Parts: sequence; structure tokens; C-alpha cells
Amino acid sequence: MSDATKQFLRFGVVGVGGLIVDTAVLYTVVYGLGFGLYAGRVISYLAAATFTWAANRRFTFVQPDPAPAFMQWLKFLAANAIGAVVNYATYAALVTWLPLAKDFPVLGVAAGSIAGLSFNFTASKRWVFKQP
Repeated sequence: MSDATKQFLRFGVVGVGGLIVDTAVLYTVVYGLGFGLYAGRVISYLAAATFTWAANRRFTFVQPDPAPAFMQWLKFLAANAIGAVVNYATYAALVTWLPLAKDFPVLGVAAGSIAGLSFNFTASKRWVFKQP
């Protein structure tokens, strides 16, 4: 198995962790705090993005001399912005037009995560965690 394949698989494993964080925060803010499905997803996405950035920094794209954490986190959010739009649009479409996804928002969260996966991996690898 190539190093690139291993790296993509690690990115996917971290993404599954992000999916769990995303879903847990979404359910907490929607069903526990009364946020709507759309505003709640903005909050849960930011929590998941922060988790995936930190895990990818330590596990997937390990660097001998990492960039300052806060700046790298901002770069991660910016680099993954297109993937975030694809992710959120997929989620919003499903919870809007698919009753099953409205009843079980985790389905929209998962579909959105898969929709943004390839773009986010490429942006992270080539821009945020670029090897010297």
C-alpha cells in the first residue's frame, strides 16, 4: 500500500471521528438547546472541523516543524471552505426534502461528509499540511 493511500485512509478514519463529533454536537444543540437544524449544523460543523484539524495535525499529516496552531487552524478552515459548502449544501438539501433525513439528521451529516471528503483531503494535503 502506498504512503498516499495510507495517508488517505488515516484522513478517512479521522473523518469518521469528525462525523461522530459533528453528529453529537448537532443533536446536543438541536434537541438539547433548541437550535434549528440549519443553525445547529453550522455549530456542529465548526466543532467537527476543529476536531479533524487537530487529529489530522497529529495523526495524518505529521510534520517535524508544524505551523503555529491557531494560524494553521484558520488555514484549515479556509482551505476546506469549498468542501464545507458542498458538505452543508448536501446536508441542507437532504433535511429539507427527505423526510427521513429530517427525522434522522445524522443521515444528512454523513452524506455531507462524504460529499466533501475528496476536496478536503486534497486541500489539506497540498495547502494546510504541506510538507517542506
